[in-house]
Amino acid sequence: MATSESKAAHPHGITELCDAGQRVYANALRSGRIPRADADPAPCLMDFALLHPDPDDVEWLRPVPPSAALAQRLHPIEREIQERRRHSLELTESFEPFMDISAQDPPTTHAITVLEGSTRINAAIDVATAEARHEVLTVQPGGGRSEDILSKGLERGKAVVDRGVQIRTLYQHTVRHHQGTFVYAERLAEGVEIRTLEELVERMLIFDRTVAFIPAQDDRSVALELRHPGLVSYLIRVFEQLWQRATPLLEEVLYDPTPAGISGVQRSIAQLLVEGHVDDSIARRLGMNVRTCRAHIAKMNATLGSTSRAQLGYLIARSGILESEPEHAVPPGTGA
Repeated sequence: MATSESKAAHPHGITELCDAGQRVYANALRSGRIPRADADPAPCLMDFALLHPDPDDVEWLRPVPPSAALAQRLHPIEREIQERRRHSLELTESFEPFMDISAQDPPTTHAITVLEGSTRINAAIDVATAEARHEVLTVQPGGGRSEDILSKGLERGKAVVDRGVQIRTLYQHTVRHHQGTFVYAERLAEGVEIRTLEELVERMLIFDRTVAFIPAQDDRSVALELRHPGLVSYLIRVFEQLWQRATPLLEEVLYDPTPAGISGVQRSIAQLLVEGHVDDSIARRLGMNVRTCRAHIAKMNATLGSTSRAQLGYLIARSGILESEPEHAVPPGTGA
């Protein structure tokens, strides 16, 4: 019981000896021994084995020499240090042959890096943005961005453009109905080209044709950083094909009228409807919200005289509106 109470009264280690312990231990070393009662204020000295009973008289305590106490406690530490040094040498010897192999083939290192979480993803993109010296290619599916996102994008974009870096960005046609995007484009007019398409692939960023970023999950919580030349080259070709089909933001988009008078956006929706896509999927692919998508479907129902989803698909097929490919159609800032 005494030991348990002593520890409760002295919750410290031997490297933090209490004042009473220091005083009693010093007195014991000077006099060679002390009465047991003198050690009552510092029971920790018995716990740490700095005092032990006098073999000639149990009422007295003798101090353990500090050199002996120190050696007793240093020995296991030094033994552990030696063991860790031995283990580190074994690890070094084990990996040394592979270090030589790695040095001979550096291009394969980090060809694909998985980035988890928005903090790590944004940090990697920020590094690539800061290091860009020639060109940045971006694909940004979806509708118009919030003012906060556009403001941050403008700040980063200006820093890049001011270094002489060219930026080409692909958006979807729906951003043409978002005034903030036009303000963003005007502020970055020099050094930035923006084009739009009806439908895009997932988000993609390519820096100096050497590193690319693509999402690895639908919620974009995981991304891939790609540095393999073959993969980056393939993504650049995808971008260039989309770019050639896209329309500059400040030019109007024109569509050939369909036999049934369906708009270009509604024709795109009709194509996805007959392919079996649901409203949420259609809205996401065309960069619009679900309410707008359903409003277009309602207009097609009224135009084609449909009363159900199944009948609409049948009437779309009969109308022939999907037989001709859209060319171009709606002036910027107007409804589609």
